[in-house]
Amino acid sequence: MRIKSSVVSQTGFFDLAKRPFGALSKMVKRVVLAGTIASVAFVLPGFAASTYANPKYSGIVVDAKTGKILYGEDADELRYPASLTKMMTLYLTFEALEAGRISKSTQIPFSKNASAEPPSKLGVRAGQSITVEQAILSLVTRSANDASTALGEYLGGSEQRFARMMTNKARALGMTRTTYRNANGLPNPEQRTTARDQARLGLALRQHFPQYYDYFSTRSFRFGKQTIGNHNRLLGNVRGVDGIKTGYTRASGFNLVTSAQIDGRSIVAVVMGGTSGASRDAQMRRLVAKYMPDASRRGNGNLIAETKPTPVPAEETQVAAAAPVAETPVVAAVATGHDLPNTGPVPDFRYNGESASSVQMAYAGNKRASDNPVLSSKIVPNTLDAQSLKLRQPATAAMVDTQITHSVPKKADAAAKAEPAEVAKAEPMPAQPQGWVIQIGATPDKDQAMTLLGNAKDKGGKALRNAQPFTVAFGQVYRARFGGFDDQNSAVNACKALKKKGISCWASQQ
Repeated sequence: MRIKSSVVSQTGFFDLAKRPFGALSKMVKRVVLAGTIASVAFVLPGFAASTYANPKYSGIVVDAKTGKILYGEDADELRYPASLTKMMTLYLTFEALEAGRISKSTQIPFSKNASAEPPSKLGVRAGQSITVEQAILSLVTRSANDASTALGEYLGGSEQRFARMMTNKARALGMTRTTYRNANGLPNPEQRTTARDQARLGLALRQHFPQYYDYFSTRSFRFGKQTIGNHNRLLGNVRGVDGIKTGYTRASGFNLVTSAQIDGRSIVAVVMGGTSGASRDAQMRRLVAKYMPDASRRGNGNLIAETKPTPVPAEETQVAAAAPVAETPVVAAVATGHDLPNTGPVPDFRYNGESASSVQMAYAGNKRASDNPVLSSKIVPNTLDAQSLKLRQPATAAMVDTQITHSVPKKADAAAKAEPAEVAKAEPMPAQPQGWVIQIGATPDKDQAMTLLGNAKDKGGKALRNAQPFTVAFGQVYRARFGGFDDQNSAVNACKALKKKGISCWASQQ
C-alpha cells in the first residue's frame, strides 16, 4: 500500500492500520500500528501545541487595531521574561525623552556594577559613558545587559529603584501579573510576567511612542569598530514584521515579542518558552501567517490607556529604605507593585547569554523533527465579559481596553480565586480627532503645549489651514498635536512643511 502524502493525520494513520493487509499477520499489524504511533510522536513539535509537551510554552496573538484575541495558549501563566524586560526599560527611556528629562545625546555613565554585567553586553568600562541613543540601539540589537543596567541606574538613581519604577509602570499599563527586579532580564526568581502582559507592553510601545518605535526595526548599528546585528531574525525575513524584542535564559527558554503590519492589518504576537531560537522563530512565523488574515483593517489602535496606579500599602511590599541617590538629572520616587506568587520549584537560573554565537548554535543544533512547531487548536475566546475587567490584585490600574484585559488563566492559582477588587472608573476624556494626526512636541504645561500649537499653525500656513490643534495628557506631559488629516499622505506632507520651518514633527494614526 502506498501513502501519497508524507503528512497524514493521526486518524488517517489509525484507519490505515485497521484495513485488511491480506497475508500480513496480526503481529505485523501491531508493528505497523506501533510504528504509526511512533511517527505521530516524532512529528510532535518541540514548541508543542500542548503544555504537556513543553510546560514553558505560552503564546498570544492580539489584533493591534481592535484588541481582539486571535490566539492564546496559557497566555496568563507566569513566565520569566528574560530580555523582554528591556522593552520596559526602553518604555521608561522613551518616556523620559518625550518629557525632556533626557535627550538622545545625553551621556549615560557606566558604574562598576553596570560594567560587570555578563553578556550579551557592549563591554563599556566603568567610568566611561555612551549616549542615550547608543544605549537604545544596543538594547534593541545586541540586547546589551551592561547598557540596560546603566540606563536603569541613570533614570532611577539605582537599579533597584528603577526596577520599582518598572513594576509601577507595568501596573499603570494594566500589566497586572508582571513584577520587575532588574533592568535587563538577567535571572531573578521574582521577575515574572505573562504572554498577555508582554502583548500589552508591545502594544503600548507602538501606541504611545510612534516617534521612537522605529528603533525596534534597526537591523544593525555601528559602535566603535563593531557592527552590531539584531538578534531578531524575523526582521527582513517575514513580510510585515517591524520588531520588536527577543529574550533568552535557561529558565525562560526562547522568547519573542513581534509586531507585524500588512495591508492595513496589524498584530502583536508573543511566544515564550521556546526550546531553541529556531523553533521559537518558526512558531512565530506560523502565528503571523495564520492569524494576520484574521486581523481587522478597522479600529484606531488606542487600546492601552495609562492610568495612575493606586499606591500599594506599605505592609504589602518588601522594599527596604532607599539608599542615598547619586546626583543624576533624572530621579523618580515611585510606589512598588505587588510581589506576585512564585509557583513551582525554582528552576536552573544559570545564564547562557543572548549573544549571536549562542543563537547561531541553537540554529545549528536544530535538526530534529521534534523542533518543528505546529499551532495549537485552542483559541482564547474572542469576547470578554464585564467580570474580566476586574483585577486579580487590589486596584492598581484601570484597563480601558475591554478585549485584552486580564481573564482567569487555565491553571488558576489561589490568588485568582480570591474576590477581585473593582477597577476605578476612568474619568471621561474630551473628544479628540481620530485618524491621522501629527505631533510637534510635548511639555509639562498644557498652556505651553497650546502655545506651541499656535506658533506652529502660524508658520505652517497652507499645510495646517484645516488642521485641528489639541493636546493629549500623557503621564506628566501634554502632547501638542494637530488632527483632521484625511490620510497618511496629508499628515506626512504637513510634517514635511513644518520641518522646513524648523519645527520637529512626526505623523501617527490616532
